Amino acid sequence: MPQPYQAILLITFGGPTSPAEIRPFLARVTAGREIPAARLEEVARHYQAVGGKSPLNEITFRQARAVRELLAQQGLDLPVYTGMRNSRPLFSETLRRMHEDGISRALGFILSSHRSEASWERYQENIAAARAESAEPVPEIAYCPQWFDHPLFIQTWVELISEELARATTERGAAPLVFTAHSLPAAMAARSPYAEQLETSTRMIAAALGHTNWTVAYQSRSGKPSDAWLEPDLVEVIRDQASRGTKELIVAPVGFVCDHVEVLYDLDIEAKRIAQESGIELIRASCPNDHPTFIRMIADVVATRMAQS
Repeated sequence: MPQPYQAILLITFGGPTSPAEIRPFLARVTAGREIPAARLEEVARHYQAVGGKSPLNEITFRQARAVRELLAQQGLDLPVYTGMRNSRPLFSETLRRMHEDGISRALGFILSSHRSEASWERYQENIAAARAESAEPVPEIAYCPQWFDHPLFIQTWVELISEELARATTERGAAPLVFTAHSLPAAMAARSPYAEQLETSTRMIAAALGHTNWTVAYQSRSGKPSDAWLEPDLVEVIRDQASRGTKELIVAPVGFVCDHVEVLYDLDIEAKRIAQESGIELIRASCPNDHPTFIRMIADVVATRMAQS
């Protein structure tokens, strides 16, 4: 029986892969938005502080290779492409390449664990626009369902957090655990299931860990200080924990699927500095990246969607 889709497309944000790409990348990200030049320079310095590039692209390529290999082992021998909103390969470039490879229908997997306008809806709009603007009959793209509560997504984080709990000197059940995700403007969040999905994921992970001392915090907010964004901010949580006498804090960035600037700088540099100044050792769990259990989850979501088509 022929497969309903001829390829898989991993869909993500993208990032600069060299110092020379940082400012062109930021210009694409902020196109059409009134962002002060000083703020853009501040973000550029963040990229410079973590090596002058983002590892997001290479991690996504590794994810694609691993998913293809696993699907092939399971009898689904399909090419797995990557498409990025703000860096190469851009959606338009990947769609053109897929067309050249003879692909007419593909299944998209959005690499955002919790749904918001800024992630799921905008990615689909971007791909629809790239298809509409193409002079060639580029592939139709269908989409996998959301996976914030998938058992293997939960298990991925259980494994990653368990590694850090084992490192902590605080008794396992007593070490405070903070789940983080990117903050959103409150108005945008109110129009999406983002916060509710995050709460579901974190509750399931904590339950699987048997960990009761946990909370959710938001990070990496931007915009005007007067604007309402999702709270509490991670910095507030760190300082509150310090006031309680906490000496070790486990941070798990469950809103991110790979290590990139908002993890490597905002957590590993900025949040760790604030924690250290507050007398706390901040221990950060790795993101899923190409962890085998996470790859199994992607393959399972893809295979299930294929079987239902």
